[in-house]
Amino acid sequence: MAANPLPTPDSGVPPPRPAAPRLSPWEIVQLARHPQRPKAPDFIFHLVRDFTELHGDRLFRDDPALLAGIGWFEDQPVAVIGPYKGRDTKENLAHNFGMPNPEGYRKALRVMKLAEKYGYPVLSFIDTPAAFPGDEAEERGQAQAIAQNIMEMSTLHTPILVVITGEGGSGGALAMGVGDAVLMLQYAIYTVIPPEGCAAILWRDVSRAKEAAEALRLTAWDLTGLGIIDEIIPEPEGGAHQDPDAATAAVREALGRHLQAVKDVPIDRLLDLRYEKYRRMGRQMESLARG
Repeated sequence: MAANPLPTPDSGVPPPRPAAPRLSPWEIVQLARHPQRPKAPDFIFHLVRDFTELHGDRLFRDDPALLAGIGWFEDQPVAVIGPYKGRDTKENLAHNFGMPNPEGYRKALRVMKLAEKYGYPVLSFIDTPAAFPGDEAEERGQAQAIAQNIMEMSTLHTPILVVITGEGGSGGALAMGVGDAVLMLQYAIYTVIPPEGCAAILWRDVSRAKEAAEALRLTAWDLTGLGIIDEIIPEPEGGAHQDPDAATAAVREALGRHLQAVKDVPIDRLLDLRYEKYRRMGRQMESLARG
């Protein structure tokens, strides 16, 4: 399938795709979940200058599982969203293990609509196992909040760049994952369901999660081949946690290049390209199902 047909900067073509991994999909899952792997807030705080966090959805409360605000990327004002995962149990409990409630998605949408109003590009960093599945989240409209974000991002009148930095899980990731370019770190994952949940549903045996990881086609290489991901961002040898500064520099370079490519595209043309990008995904899935 053809790559995202956005113009490329004058500096040339994107860097070559990293070589296929020597690791199995299950081993890549473990790297994506590594406790010392840089989290979305790490990338945000290192890449976005003068970041100002915005709080609350103006309906219920502020969700500590989702970070959102405005700042400067290079010389461009931007709006930024991303789940807030912790590195240890205390941090994870404070931020609900990076699993947003509906008010988190509504906060993200509030910030994205603010970006649309002022013409700021949106940078979305994804690292969440899923949206929070608790009863209270469902009572407050979890599914509706996810669906609304997907709908609004599809027609948001400003550029959107998405970077999957760790886990991209289920609707929790999709609610932040509609973009003009979707980039993915080399050892991140992006999947409709975590391997453990897939194994429990298909075989009623969580111990078969490794087998499920193979079947889900959740690696960056799989997803690039399917036309879901536009570019794989290389990681340091052994994973991003081995050299967070190098991983951050790679993300900075890729974001800067793609932001340059989209910033002068007329918004009507950008929306047409965004629509066609996701229509192509549907046609690809149909052809795979028929095959």
